[in-house]
Amino acid sequence: MEPIPLPSHIHYELLLQLLERQTMFAVAQKPGIHDQVQQLIITLRKAISQQKRLEEACERYQLPIDYRWSLNTTDQNELIPKDFLSLHPE
Repeated sequence: MEPIPLPSHIHYELLLQLLERQTMFAVAQKPGIHDQVQQLIITLRKAISQQKRLEEACERYQLPIDYRWSLNTTDQNELIPKDFLSLHPE
């Protein structure tokens, strides 16, 4: 059975940290924009929560999950892009 591709949790964490630490600071004195950023943070928190519920459902149905870091990863064994390896010979 093919694993179900899902975004790695780090993607959500990176976005949340950027929005909470940098974007919120940059828009602190701009109430309309500040509220929009706050809504975006709430939406991302809901998205990760929904993904966790999906993961729990997959576990109940014994469906494997493949956490993806990129759209470019097509082979599970190929974790490092070939062009990266060619730029860094041993």
